Parts: sequence; C-alpha cells; structure tokens
Amino acid sequence: MKVLFTGANGFLGKNVIPLLKKKFFDVKTFGTHNADYVYNIVEEIPAFQEKFDIIFHAAGKAHSIPQNKDEEKKFFDVNFEGTKNLCKSLEKNIPEIFIFISTVAVYGKDFGENINEDFPLEGITPYAKSKIMAEKFLQDWCKNNNVKLFIFRPSLIAGSNPPGNLGDMITAIKGNKYFNIAGGKAKKSVFWVEDFAELTSLALENKGGVYNVCDDFNPDFNEISKKISLLLNKANPKSIPFVIAKCLALCGDLLGKKAPINSLRLKKITDDLTFSNIKVKKELGFSASNVMEKFQI
Repeated sequence: MKVLFTGANGFLGKNVIPLLKKKFFDVKTFGTHNADYVYNIVEEIPAFQEKFDIIFHAAGKAHSIPQNKDEEKKFFDVNFEGTKNLCKSLEKNIPEIFIFISTVAVYGKDFGENINEDFPLEGITPYAKSKIMAEKFLQDWCKNNNVKLFIFRPSLIAGSNPPGNLGDMITAIKGNKYFNIAGGKAKKSVFWVEDFAELTSLALENKGGVYNVCDDFNPDFNEISKKISLLLNKANPKSIPFVIAKCLALCGDLLGKKAPINSLRLKKITDDLTFSNIKVKKELGFSASNVMEKFQI
C-alpha cells in the first residue's frame, strides 16, 4: 500500500514513518523541505501524478499561543485551508483511505473525565476551531469521493523529543525549574506516538470513523515527572502546596497575561483531564501501548 505522509519532518513523521516502512508500506513524504514532495501546504499544491492508497495527514500548526490576528490566521491557513489544498490536489487520483490527525482540543475541555466522541465540539482557540473546520470539510469531501475517513483525536502525545507541554516539562526538569502542585495528582490522558503505525494498519480492515486515541492508564503529573526525572538522572521534582499556588494564581489574575500562572491555569494543572478510548478499542480492535512503560526522552 502506498502512503502519502504529510508533515513528514514533524514529530509524528520522524517517529511513525520508519515504523510504516518496517510494516512494508511504501511511504512518500510531503513537507516544506527534505521530502519527496516539497510544498508549502498553505499554497496551492499541483495535482499528484501518482495514486496513493492512504493519505496520512499529519501536517498542521500547533503548540503555540497566537499573540495577534495574523498569528491566529496562520492556524486556519495551515490546518483548514491547507487541508482543502491537499484534497484538491488528490482529486485526479482519489485515495482509498484518508487518515486525519486532529486533536482532543476540539472538545474545548480544560478538565473532565472519560470525555468521549459524543461530546460536543466546543473548542474556541484558533487551533481547535481550525481542526473542527478541517474535520467537517473532510467528512463531506470523503463522503462525496467515496473515501474511508479516519479522524484520530490524540491526547498528549509522548515519544522521543516530544513538542508542546510534554517537551516543556522535560526542559523544565532538565533545568531544575519544574515543580508539581499539590502533589501533582491531576491525571492526564497520554498516547504513545508509535501507535499511529498500528492504527494505520488497522485502517485497512475497518470502515472509518472518529476516534479518541490515548492509552488506558491516565498517569498523573507526579508519575510523569518522576519518570522524566529518572531518565534524566535528576532528583524527583518538589511539590508546591496548593494554598501557595492559589495565592500566586490570584496575583496572576491581577497581573494579566504576563503572569506565569493564574486561576484558570491552576485549575488546568490540578484537575483531571482524561479521555475515553473505548470506541477505538471496540471498533478497530486497537490495543494501546502503556506510555509510562515505553516513555523515553
């Protein structure tokens, strides 16, 4: 099976493409550099002259907080308009399967437990909104072109050299600047990046759908930070009492955006945010890796 993997130079591409090749997929890469197809997905992409069986669409903008309208627009340009450009370029040779990497951010939840695919899409950030728009576009496009669509909504993704919040935690622990709050007992859903290769194989045998993807364990901040500290040969992070953190957060509410913590951010850190993976396990027969067992820096 021939796969076109977009965002090939990103975190997912570096971790998943080698595994797809080991599974004997014929992988063609797409990116802004060092790829079989070098294009900026925001710009119009010429029609592909070869046919792909599977599109693995991982190209996207994430892991940043926009500071102005232009930066907000970039999320829509890449995640939504870029997806439309990709689909337009495929219309000469329609694929059989389209795998879209979305995000649990589409639910717009900062806390909650066992959030499943039936929850409304209430994400309000440019990142979440652009992914929601891309999901809806793909559902129509794939239906009209008789393409099997798999929308995977991963939680916090772990793997070698992770981006985003997990990467920030690793950097802070390296610099002895990380502290847990109130024992770090808030649980978070995580997902092992290499499992995307297994999901791609399972897509061949199933009819498509929308799926949360995360492991079964839901570790808390204390467990994650201890694992990272062990791998870095660092002492376990210390914990700040909740009452002190609350006082700092209240000060942050008064100081505004420049403050490192405020009441909303404190709630995110101290409340559980977990997602249900029952649907992907039941419908696709997927067995998720235990992230804490496989965790690496």
